Amino acid sequence: MAPTTPTVVVPIDLKKKPNEQKLTLHNRWHPEIPPVAEVKVGELFRVEMVDFTGGAIKDNDSAIDVKTSDLSTVHYLSGPIKVVDEQGIPAKPGDLLAVEICNLGPLPGDEWGYTATFDRENGGGFLTDHFPCATKAIWYFEGIYAYSPHIPGVRFPGLTHPGIIGTAPSMELLKIWNERERELEETGLQSFKLCEVLHTRPLAKLPLTKGCLLGQIQEGTPEWKKIAMEAARTIPGRENGGNCDIKNLSRGSKIYLPVFVDGANFSTGDMHFSQGDGEVTFCGAIEMSGFLDLKCEIIRGGMKEYLTPMGPTPLHVNPIFEIGPVEPRFSEWLVFEGISVDESGRQHYLDATVAYKRAVLNAIDYLSKFGYSKEQVYLLLSCCPCEGRISGIVDSPNAVATLAVPTAIFDQDIRPKTSKVPVGPRLVRKPDVLKCSYEGNLPTTENPGARI
Repeated sequence: MAPTTPTVVVPIDLKKKPNEQKLTLHNRWHPEIPPVAEVKVGELFRVEMVDFTGGAIKDNDSAIDVKTSDLSTVHYLSGPIKVVDEQGIPAKPGDLLAVEICNLGPLPGDEWGYTATFDRENGGGFLTDHFPCATKAIWYFEGIYAYSPHIPGVRFPGLTHPGIIGTAPSMELLKIWNERERELEETGLQSFKLCEVLHTRPLAKLPLTKGCLLGQIQEGTPEWKKIAMEAARTIPGRENGGNCDIKNLSRGSKIYLPVFVDGANFSTGDMHFSQGDGEVTFCGAIEMSGFLDLKCEIIRGGMKEYLTPMGPTPLHVNPIFEIGPVEPRFSEWLVFEGISVDESGRQHYLDATVAYKRAVLNAIDYLSKFGYSKEQVYLLLSCCPCEGRISGIVDSPNAVATLAVPTAIFDQDIRPKTSKVPVGPRLVRKPDVLKCSYEGNLPTTENPGARI
């Protein structure tokens, strides 16, 4: 018998806001957010989702929607979805939930996306001290390919994937999250030397009632107030999976998620047409609405069998990801190296974050020699299928990180040559990305070598 058409268990109407959907979305993690759907193991089902802002960022000619974006509302997730076995018995704490991605893509009729950098005073990004302004590039899809009128001369196949997929935490695990992240927020600057790369960004995103959407729980009720004050933000990845942003989780992938509550209650969202390793601009993939066709299995007792806790409790585990067989094929790459020495020339000890920052900055400066603005390259490296690596982490004092960029995505040869880099109007890439002014007072970082 031929496979059945996937059953749509979470539908999306793009004309409606997240809180107006038939099955209201949510943007927090909490065990008491009730499931909106139930599926059986082996059942092929479809989950539709909005982009992570819920449609707040538009296909238009301005970046003001990025600059003024309300980040208390992100990420909007579809679910939770309860999973039961053939006998109707739900997944139990201690099980593993195996989620297979059978198919995925943009929602029909909404084949576009965007890449952006948030204003430094409102989210920032990995290089926020170099790029403090809000910017945006719109991308359009032609089958598996993406192109942008704001970054001309570039076209590449997307490796489409969900940025977020995870299970609901138990109350015990939620308490662990909130306590450790609150301690970091309150004492981090005093208790240890932070990497200077991100020193102007928040250390953690603690529970916040502003912008909180809890699915079917009505805002303003006593139940909503209690949960909203406890519920974890969706910004970081954690033990439940969550916002891992693994760009290779495309067709044929499997995610093995630990189960902490009855039914697993997994959710997904933050759909990406394409992303570079690190998603360095923060709003940095090609963000879009989309769908996932999924199948689930329950591995009874799988947490104890396969996951070793890396912490003081059995809850301190992490998911396992099985990468699918479908991805773009590139044969030629330019690889940019970075070491753990910052822009001032200061040595850091085996700091992979500083090293990756240097690799990204090296790639931006190099590619801007070929007619692109640095803002165009920054956005491009965040969303094209580039490969980031920690190449060395033991040879003190320098960590070594690399960023490999596929050369085939450009319409010109970007390799070094004996002749000088070509210049002239033919190579000036216009129009530039959409950009707002930065009106804050935080200092920017400059590279002294750029003036030599």
